[in-house]
Amino acid sequence: MNQLLLILYFSINLWAIYSVIMYGSRATKSLSWVFTIMVFPFAGALLYYLFGVNRRKFKFFRLKRSQKENLYQLENGNDAHTEFGNNFTSKKAKKLSELFLNTTYLNAFKGNRVEILNTGKETFDAIFKAIGKAEKFIHIQYYIFEKGKLQDRFYDLLKSKVEAGVEVRMIYDSFGTFSFSGKLKKRFRSIGVKVYPVMPLRFGNFLFTLNYRNHRKIIVVDGIIGFTGGINVSDKYIKPVSDLGIWKDLHVSLEGPVVNSLHRVFIKDYHFASKKKLLLDSKYLPTPKIMGNSAVQIVTGGPDSNQPAIMQQYIAMISLAEKNIFIANPYFIPGSAVLQALIIASLSGVEVNLLVPRKGDSILATYSMFSNFEEFLSVGINIYVREGFAHSKVIIIDDEIASVGSGNFDHRSFEHNFETNAVIYDNAVTNKILNEFNLECSKAEKLSYEVFKNRTKTQKFIEGLAKFFSPLL
Repeated sequence: MNQLLLILYFSINLWAIYSVIMYGSRATKSLSWVFTIMVFPFAGALLYYLFGVNRRKFKFFRLKRSQKENLYQLENGNDAHTEFGNNFTSKKAKKLSELFLNTTYLNAFKGNRVEILNTGKETFDAIFKAIGKAEKFIHIQYYIFEKGKLQDRFYDLLKSKVEAGVEVRMIYDSFGTFSFSGKLKKRFRSIGVKVYPVMPLRFGNFLFTLNYRNHRKIIVVDGIIGFTGGINVSDKYIKPVSDLGIWKDLHVSLEGPVVNSLHRVFIKDYHFASKKKLLLDSKYLPTPKIMGNSAVQIVTGGPDSNQPAIMQQYIAMISLAEKNIFIANPYFIPGSAVLQALIIASLSGVEVNLLVPRKGDSILATYSMFSNFEEFLSVGINIYVREGFAHSKVIIIDDEIASVGSGNFDHRSFEHNFETNAVIYDNAVTNKILNEFNLECSKAEKLSYEVFKNRTKTQKFIEGLAKFFSPLL
C-alpha cells in the first residue's frame, strides 16, 4: 500500500512539474508552483491543477468563442473609421490609443461627457437615476452582487421597469457572487429579468472555470449612458459592515460615442454567459451622438485576449510619462515588468506617487504589496498609506491622461480576470481625479525610507514570505 501511494505521489508530481515546465507563463510563477508541488504532498499538485494550469495553452477559451464573437471583434475594428474617431495631437495619447486599438479592437472616441463619481453613494445615486429614466433596456454586469440594501433597491427599480416594458439583462460572476448565486438568479428572474452567471461553478466545468473571474463592473442604459469602475453591488460601499469601514472607490459615468464600446463588452460577455444571439442591431447600438468634450477609450482584457492588455496598458502609461505618475490601487502586486518600469521612470526624473490602504481585505495581498516598498522608496518613489480602505484602480500620467476601471495591479487582473478600464484623454477630467488623489494623499502617511527600512525582522520575513507566494495570487 505504501509503495502504491509512493508511486502515485511521484507520478502526480512528475505530471504537475512537467506541465509547469511545458506550459508555465513566467519563470517566477513556475518556480513558485514547483516549490508548492514539492512541499505539499498531493495538495500542491491539486492546487496547481485548480489554479496554476495555463488553460489558454489548451485553447479552452478559444473553444468557447463562436464565429459571432469573432464578428464582434471585427465590428470593433471598423469603429476606428467612424466620424467620432479621435486624431490626437499629443504623441503619448496617439501611441496609447493605437496600442489599445490593436490589443482590444476598441478605438478612442471624442465627444463624450464624463462624470467622476468618488463615493458609493454618488455612484449608486447616479445609477439609480439613470435606471429610472430607462425606456428601452437596462444591461447590468457585476463581479459581486451581494444581498443587502443596494440589491433590494435594484430589485424594486428593475421590477417597475420590467412592468413598464423595459428589457433588463443581468450577468454576474459565479465566484464573486458564489454565496448568493442561485438565490440571486431566482429572485431577479421571478420579475422578468434575464439573469445569467458567467462561468457557473458546476460539476464538470468546476476545475476549468474556478481560477477565472469576470471582474468587470458595467451598466448601460438605452445605449445612451454607461457606468464602469471599481465598485460592486455591496452595502460596504454605503455603510460600514466591517472594521475596514465604508469602502472608498472610484466610478465613472459616460455619455457619448464611447458608450457603444462599453456596451459591446457587455454584449460579448452576455452572449458568452447566456448562449443567446449577439445584440448587435441598432436598438442596442444606437447611432452615437456628441455629448461632451472628452476623448475616452475602453480597454478590455481577459483570458480570451491575444495580449495581456491590462498589463500592457499600465506599462505603456508608465513608460510614456514625462513628468509624473499617480497610482491608487489596493492590490499593488504587479510583477517584475511593471515594477521595473516604475523604478526606471523614477530614476529618469519622473515623479512617481503611489497611494495604498494600510489595511486590506486580504492579509497575504497586503503583506506582499508592502514587500516592494523599501526598493521603491530607495529610488525616490513617493508612497502614501491611507487609513481607510480604498478599492479604486486609478493611474494618471502627466496631469493629462487618466485610467479608471476594474483592473488591479496584480497577476490576477493581468492574466486571469476579465477586466475593463476607461482611459480618459482630457486634462480637465484628469485634474478632477488628481485633485481627489492629492486630497487623499494630504490625509495619508507619507512613508520615509529611513524609517521604513528599519522595520522589524519579523515584518520583513512575513513580507518576504507573502512576496514568494505573490505569483500565485
